[in-house]
Amino acid sequence: MTEVGFAADFAGAQVIASPNFGERAAGKSVNALILHYTGMESAEGARRWLCDRDSEVSSHYLVFEDGRVVQLVPETARAWHAGKSFWKGETDLNSVSIGMEIVNPGHAFGYPDFPDEQIRSVIELCRHCVEKWAIVPERVLAHSDIAPQRKADPGEKFPWSSLYEAGIGHWVDPSRAGGGRFLQKGDRGQPVEAMQSLLSLYGYDVDINGIFDEKSEAVVRAFQRHFRPARVDGVADVSTLETLHRLLSSLADRNASG
Repeated sequence: MTEVGFAADFAGAQVIASPNFGERAAGKSVNALILHYTGMESAEGARRWLCDRDSEVSSHYLVFEDGRVVQLVPETARAWHAGKSFWKGETDLNSVSIGMEIVNPGHAFGYPDFPDEQIRSVIELCRHCVEKWAIVPERVLAHSDIAPQRKADPGEKFPWSSLYEAGIGHWVDPSRAGGGRFLQKGDRGQPVEAMQSLLSLYGYDVDINGIFDEKSEAVVRAFQRHFRPARVDGVADVSTLETLHRLLSSLADRNASG
Protein backbone atom coordinates (compact mmCIF):
# COMPACT_ATOMS: atom_id res chain seq x y z
CA MET A 1 0.00 0.00 0.00
CA THR A 2 1.08 3.58 -0.60
CA GLU A 3 2.26 5.24 2.60
CA VAL A 4 1.79 8.96 3.06
CA GLY A 5 3.11 10.79 6.10
CA PHE A 6 3.92 7.80 8.32
CA ALA A 7 4.29 4.03 8.19
CA ALA A 8 1.16 1.95 8.72
CA ASP A 9 0.90 0.20 12.09
CA PHE A 10 -1.48 -2.44 10.72
CA ALA A 11 -0.24 -4.60 7.85
CA GLY A 12 -2.31 -3.97 4.75
CA ALA A 13 -3.62 -0.56 5.80
CA GLN A 14 -3.37 2.32 3.38
CA VAL A 15 -2.12 5.50 5.04
CA ILE A 16 -4.01 8.71 4.34
CA ALA A 17 -2.80 11.12 6.98
CA SER A 18 -5.26 13.31 8.86
CA PRO A 19 -4.03 16.62 10.29
CA ASN A 20 -6.31 16.17 13.30
CA PHE A 21 -4.22 14.61 16.06
CA GLY A 22 -1.91 15.49 18.91
CA GLU A 23 0.17 14.00 21.68
CA ARG A 24 -1.37 11.73 24.29
CA ALA A 25 -1.59 13.37 27.70
CA ALA A 26 1.49 12.96 29.86
CA GLY A 27 1.56 9.66 31.68
CA LYS A 28 -1.28 8.12 29.65
CA SER A 29 -1.04 5.18 27.28
CA VAL A 30 -3.44 3.06 25.28
CA ASN A 31 -5.74 0.81 27.32
CA ALA A 32 -9.00 0.95 25.36
CA LEU A 33 -10.38 0.42 21.87
CA ILE A 34 -13.41 2.49 20.85
CA LEU A 35 -15.58 1.44 17.90
CA HIS A 36 -17.71 3.93 15.97
CA TYR A 37 -19.80 4.05 12.83
CA THR A 38 -19.22 6.95 10.47
CA GLY A 39 -22.88 8.05 10.41
CA MET A 40 -22.54 9.78 7.03
CA GLU A 41 -24.23 9.10 3.70
CA SER A 42 -21.04 8.09 1.88
CA ALA A 43 -17.76 6.45 2.80
CA GLU A 44 -15.74 8.99 0.85
CA GLY A 45 -17.57 11.84 2.57
CA ALA A 46 -16.63 10.32 5.91
CA ARG A 47 -12.99 9.97 4.89
CA ARG A 48 -12.84 13.59 3.75
CA TRP A 49 -14.44 14.76 7.01
CA LEU A 50 -11.95 12.82 9.13
CA CYS A 51 -9.11 14.43 7.15
CA ASP A 52 -10.55 17.98 7.09
CA ARG A 53 -8.64 20.31 9.39
CA ASP A 54 -11.80 22.33 9.97
CA SER A 55 -13.75 19.30 11.24
CA GLU A 56 -11.37 18.82 14.19
CA VAL A 57 -12.23 15.10 14.26
CA SER A 58 -10.27 12.01 13.31
CA SER A 59 -9.74 8.37 14.20
CA HIS A 60 -6.80 6.05 13.93
CA TYR A 61 -8.54 3.76 11.45
CA LEU A 62 -11.37 3.76 8.94
CA VAL A 63 -12.80 0.43 7.74
CA PHE A 64 -14.76 0.44 4.48
CA GLU A 65 -17.70 -1.80 3.59
CA ASP A 66 -15.51 -3.96 1.35
CA GLY A 67 -12.99 -4.51 4.14
CA ARG A 68 -10.38 -1.99 3.05
CA VAL A 69 -8.56 -0.38 5.96
CA VAL A 70 -7.21 3.17 5.94
CA GLN A 71 -5.03 4.48 8.74
CA LEU A 72 -5.42 8.19 9.38
CA VAL A 73 -3.40 8.75 12.56
CA PRO A 74 -0.42 6.82 14.01
CA GLU A 75 -1.40 4.61 16.94
CA THR A 76 1.09 6.37 19.18
CA ALA A 77 -0.71 9.70 18.65
CA ARG A 78 -3.95 11.03 20.17
CA ALA A 79 -6.72 11.01 17.56
CA TRP A 80 -9.85 13.12 18.10
CA HIS A 81 -12.68 10.61 18.03
CA ALA A 82 -14.19 10.22 21.51
CA GLY A 83 -15.31 13.76 22.26
CA LYS A 84 -16.82 14.45 25.68
CA SER A 85 -16.82 10.99 27.21
CA PHE A 86 -16.31 8.87 30.33
CA TRP A 87 -15.40 5.33 31.26
CA LYS A 88 -14.45 4.08 34.71
CA GLY A 89 -13.45 7.54 35.88
CA GLU A 90 -11.46 8.45 32.74
CA THR A 91 -12.64 11.58 30.92
CA ASP A 92 -9.81 11.92 28.39
CA LEU A 93 -10.62 8.77 26.41
CA ASN A 94 -8.76 10.14 23.41
CA SER A 95 -5.49 9.90 25.34
CA VAL A 96 -5.97 6.25 26.32
CA SER A 97 -7.65 4.73 23.28
CA ILE A 98 -7.43 3.64 19.69
CA GLY A 99 -10.40 4.92 17.67
CA MET A 100 -11.86 2.85 14.82
CA GLU A 101 -14.47 4.30 12.46
CA ILE A 102 -16.52 1.67 10.61
CA VAL A 103 -18.25 2.87 7.46
CA ASN A 104 -22.01 2.73 7.97
CA PRO A 105 -24.49 5.57 7.40
CA GLY A 106 -26.04 4.90 10.78
CA HIS A 107 -29.47 5.49 12.25
CA ALA A 108 -30.01 8.80 10.44
CA PHE A 109 -29.62 7.20 6.99
CA GLY A 110 -31.35 3.81 7.15
CA TYR A 111 -28.78 1.94 9.26
CA PRO A 112 -28.01 -1.09 7.04
CA ASP A 113 -26.39 -4.27 8.29
CA PHE A 114 -22.60 -4.39 8.48
CA PRO A 115 -21.25 -6.51 5.57
CA ASP A 116 -19.47 -9.74 6.46
CA GLU A 117 -16.31 -8.69 4.63
CA GLN A 118 -16.20 -5.48 6.64
CA ILE A 119 -16.63 -7.31 9.94
CA ARG A 120 -13.85 -9.74 9.04
CA SER A 121 -11.50 -6.80 8.61
CA VAL A 122 -12.76 -5.18 11.81
CA ILE A 123 -11.99 -8.40 13.71
CA GLU A 124 -8.46 -8.62 12.32
CA LEU A 125 -7.81 -4.96 13.08
CA CYS A 126 -9.24 -5.30 16.59
CA ARG A 127 -7.04 -8.35 17.18
CA HIS A 128 -3.99 -6.35 16.12
CA CYS A 129 -4.89 -3.50 18.50
CA VAL A 130 -5.75 -5.54 21.57
CA GLU A 131 -2.66 -7.73 21.23
CA LYS A 132 -0.27 -4.85 20.57
CA TRP A 133 -1.59 -2.68 23.41
CA ALA A 134 -2.69 -5.44 25.84
CA ILE A 135 -6.27 -4.13 25.92
CA VAL A 136 -8.46 -6.23 28.21
CA PRO A 137 -11.77 -7.50 26.75
CA GLU A 138 -14.04 -5.22 28.81
CA ARG A 139 -12.28 -2.15 27.40
CA VAL A 140 -13.30 -2.86 23.81
CA LEU A 141 -16.15 -0.36 23.81
CA ALA A 142 -18.80 1.33 21.73
CA HIS A 143 -18.85 5.09 21.27
CA SER A 144 -22.32 4.91 22.84
CA ASP A 145 -20.83 3.27 25.95
CA ILE A 146 -18.57 6.23 26.66
CA ALA A 147 -21.01 8.97 25.53
CA PRO A 148 -24.51 7.51 26.03
CA GLN A 149 -26.37 10.82 26.02
CA ARG A 150 -24.79 11.91 22.73
CA LYS A 151 -24.05 8.84 20.66
CA ALA A 152 -25.70 5.60 19.49
CA ASP A 153 -22.87 4.09 17.45
CA PRO A 154 -21.95 1.56 16.30
CA GLY A 155 -25.47 0.56 17.30
CA GLU A 156 -27.55 -2.50 17.97
CA LYS A 157 -26.81 -4.10 14.58
CA PHE A 158 -23.10 -4.28 15.26
CA PRO A 159 -22.20 -7.97 15.81
CA TRP A 160 -20.43 -7.86 19.17
CA SER A 161 -21.04 -11.58 19.60
CA SER A 162 -19.06 -12.32 16.43
CA LEU A 163 -16.14 -10.32 17.77
CA TYR A 164 -16.33 -12.21 21.05
CA GLU A 165 -16.30 -15.56 19.24
CA ALA A 166 -13.09 -14.36 17.58
CA GLY A 167 -11.57 -13.52 20.97
CA ILE A 168 -12.34 -9.80 20.95
CA GLY A 169 -14.26 -7.95 23.66
CA HIS A 170 -16.46 -8.90 26.60
CA TRP A 171 -19.79 -10.66 26.07
CA VAL A 172 -22.29 -13.04 27.59
CA ASP A 173 -25.31 -14.42 25.79
CA PRO A 174 -28.03 -11.92 26.74
CA SER A 175 -31.04 -13.06 28.69
CA ARG A 176 -34.09 -13.27 26.48
CA ALA A 177 -36.20 -10.11 26.44
CA GLY A 178 -39.63 -10.72 27.88
CA GLY A 179 -42.05 -9.58 30.53
CA GLY A 180 -41.74 -9.33 34.29
CA ARG A 181 -40.78 -6.50 36.60
CA PHE A 182 -38.93 -3.50 35.23
CA LEU A 183 -37.54 -0.09 36.08
CA GLN A 184 -38.10 2.90 33.85
CA LYS A 185 -37.77 6.66 33.65
CA GLY A 186 -39.46 8.35 36.60
CA ASP A 187 -39.00 5.46 39.02
CA ARG A 188 -37.27 6.12 42.35
CA GLY A 189 -35.91 4.11 45.22
CA GLN A 190 -33.40 1.50 46.25
CA PRO A 191 -33.87 -0.79 43.22
CA VAL A 192 -32.98 2.13 40.94
CA GLU A 193 -29.95 2.95 43.07
CA ALA A 194 -28.82 -0.67 42.93
CA MET A 195 -29.12 -0.70 39.12
CA GLN A 196 -27.16 2.54 38.88
CA SER A 197 -24.46 1.12 41.15
CA LEU A 198 -24.03 -1.93 38.95
CA LEU A 199 -23.85 0.12 35.74
CA SER A 200 -21.29 2.40 37.39
CA LEU A 201 -19.28 -0.61 38.55
CA TYR A 202 -19.10 -1.85 34.98
CA GLY A 203 -17.80 1.54 33.84
CA TYR A 204 -20.73 3.71 32.74
CA ASP A 205 -21.15 7.36 33.71
CA VAL A 206 -24.35 7.27 35.75
CA ASP A 207 -25.35 9.18 38.87
CA ILE A 208 -26.10 6.89 41.81
CA ASN A 209 -29.03 8.86 43.17
CA GLY A 210 -31.94 6.42 43.17
CA ILE A 211 -33.74 8.43 40.48
CA PHE A 212 -34.32 6.87 37.04
CA ASP A 213 -33.66 10.12 35.20
CA GLU A 214 -32.82 10.94 31.58
CA LYS A 215 -29.16 10.15 32.13
CA SER A 216 -29.97 6.74 33.59
CA GLU A 217 -32.30 6.01 30.69
CA ALA A 218 -29.57 6.92 28.18
CA VAL A 219 -27.08 4.65 29.95
CA VAL A 220 -29.53 1.73 30.01
CA ARG A 221 -30.16 2.26 26.31
CA ALA A 222 -26.40 2.27 25.60
CA PHE A 223 -25.98 -0.91 27.63
CA GLN A 224 -28.77 -2.57 25.65
CA ARG A 225 -27.27 -1.52 22.32
CA HIS A 226 -24.06 -3.28 23.22
CA PHE A 227 -25.13 -6.22 25.36
CA ARG A 228 -28.90 -6.84 24.90
CA PRO A 229 -29.63 -5.57 21.36
CA ALA A 230 -32.91 -7.46 20.82
CA ARG A 231 -34.80 -4.57 22.43
CA VAL A 232 -33.31 -1.10 22.86
CA ASP A 233 -35.86 0.95 24.80
CA GLY A 234 -34.10 2.33 27.87
CA VAL A 235 -36.27 0.23 30.18
CA ALA A 236 -34.35 -1.86 32.69
CA ASP A 237 -36.35 -5.06 32.43
CA VAL A 238 -35.45 -8.45 33.88
CA SER A 239 -33.46 -9.40 30.78
CA THR A 240 -31.35 -6.23 30.90
CA LEU A 241 -30.60 -6.57 34.61
CA GLU A 242 -29.83 -10.29 34.36
CA THR A 243 -27.43 -9.65 31.49
CA LEU A 244 -25.69 -6.92 33.50
CA HIS A 245 -25.37 -9.22 36.52
CA ARG A 246 -23.89 -11.98 34.36
CA LEU A 247 -21.34 -9.66 32.77
CA LEU A 248 -20.16 -8.49 36.19
CA SER A 249 -20.08 -12.08 37.46
CA SER A 250 -17.96 -13.19 34.52
CA LEU A 251 -15.49 -10.39 35.25
CA ALA A 252 -15.34 -11.35 38.91
CA ASP A 253 -14.76 -15.00 38.01
CA ARG A 254 -11.99 -14.11 35.59
CA ASN A 255 -10.30 -11.81 38.09
CA ALA A 256 -10.51 -14.47 40.78
CA SER A 257 -8.92 -17.08 38.52
CA GLY A 258 -6.35 -14.75 37.05
